[in-house]
Amino acid sequence: MPALPLIPVTQPFLPPLAEYTAYLVGIWERSRLTNNGPLLLQLEAELRHYLQIPYVHFTSNGTIALQLAIRALELSGEIITTPFSYVATTAAILWEHCSPVFVDIDADTFCLDATKIEAAITPRTSAILATHVYGYPCDVLAIEAIARRHGLRVIYDGAHAFGTQVAGRSLLSYGDITTCSFHATKLFHTGEGGAVLLHDEQLSRKVNLLKSFGHVGDEHLALGINGKNSELHAAMGLCLLPRVAGFIAARAELYHWYRQELAGLPLAYPHLPPDTVYNYAYFPILLETPAQLLQVQALLATHGIDTRRYFFPSLNHLPYLDGAAACPVSEDAAGRVLCLPFYPQLDIEQVRRIAGLVRLAVASAVPA
Repeated sequence: MPALPLIPVTQPFLPPLAEYTAYLVGIWERSRLTNNGPLLLQLEAELRHYLQIPYVHFTSNGTIALQLAIRALELSGEIITTPFSYVATTAAILWEHCSPVFVDIDADTFCLDATKIEAAITPRTSAILATHVYGYPCDVLAIEAIARRHGLRVIYDGAHAFGTQVAGRSLLSYGDITTCSFHATKLFHTGEGGAVLLHDEQLSRKVNLLKSFGHVGDEHLALGINGKNSELHAAMGLCLLPRVAGFIAARAELYHWYRQELAGLPLAYPHLPPDTVYNYAYFPILLETPAQLLQVQALLATHGIDTRRYFFPSLNHLPYLDGAAACPVSEDAAGRVLCLPFYPQLDIEQVRRIAGLVRLAVASAVPA
C-alpha cells in the first residue's frame, strides 16, 4: 500500500466525536436509519433556511442529484455544457441518454462562456448545464436571458458553490435546478451526499417521487431510482452546517496566506466577478506550461505534498466521446491548472513550506 502524503490535497473536517455521537444515540433509540427519518428532514429544513431556497432534496450523492435533475426536467436531445468540470457533469448527461454539446469556458472564471452559448444552440437543444467552477459563479444573468430567449431549461452543477453569494443571494438559488455535492472533500459535507435545489413545487414533488423508486406506498407512478440518503449522513450535516461561516473565514485567511507567499511568481488565478461573496472552495494555480506543472507536482510529491490536476483532461477529450468540438481555452487550462492543498486544518507554516517548494520548482523548471 502506498504511503499517505504528509500533506493531502484535501482533508475532511470532522466534528467533535461526542457531538456526532449524540445524534447516533437518537438513531439507535429510534432504530430508523433511512427512508426520510427525522434527522434527514431536519437537515433539509435547515438547508432551506440557510440557503433561502424553498425546496431541498438531500440525496445519496451529487451525481444522482444531476441525474434526477435531468430526468425531472424531462430533457432529451442535446444539453449544452462545460468541458471544464468533474467528469460526473458529463457522465450524468450521457447516463440519461442525452448528448453533451461542449461550449468553451471563460478564461477569467473557468466557467462556461455565456457569449459562446447561442452559437451552439440547435433545434435539438433542450437545456444548459453549467458548473460554478471552484465556487466562482457562472454569468447567471446572461445564461438566464439566453435560456428564456430560446425556451431552454437551466441546471447548475453547484458542487463547489456552497456558501458563495451573488447579488445578495445564494449562488445555488439560480437556474431551474441547482445540484450540490456533499462529498467528504467539499466545504460542507455529509461524508457522502448531495442535494437537488429548486423553486417549483410541482417539480419538487416530481424529484421526490423519482428519488424514491417512483412509488408512494403501493401506488407506482413513475420510473424511479433510489436517490435517498441516511440518518447517519444527515447527522454529519447537522454537525457541520452551523460551522460553514467559520470554514469560509478560515479558508479566506488561508487563501490570502497562499497569495502572499506565492507573490511574484509567474502564476495566474481565476478572477472573481463583481458583486460576489466568495466561499474560497479551492486554491487553483495556473502554471505557465504543462511541463512546468508536472515539474511542480513532482517536486511537491517528493516532499509528501499531494496536489490535484483539477480538472484534467478537458472533458471534450474523454475517450468514450466521438466528435466533440474543440475547446481551446478549456484544453489550455486543463493542461496548466493545479490545485494545492487547501482546507482549514492547514497552518501558516505548512502553507509557507508548500509555497516555498512551488517557488523552487518554478525557478528550476526546464523550459518546454
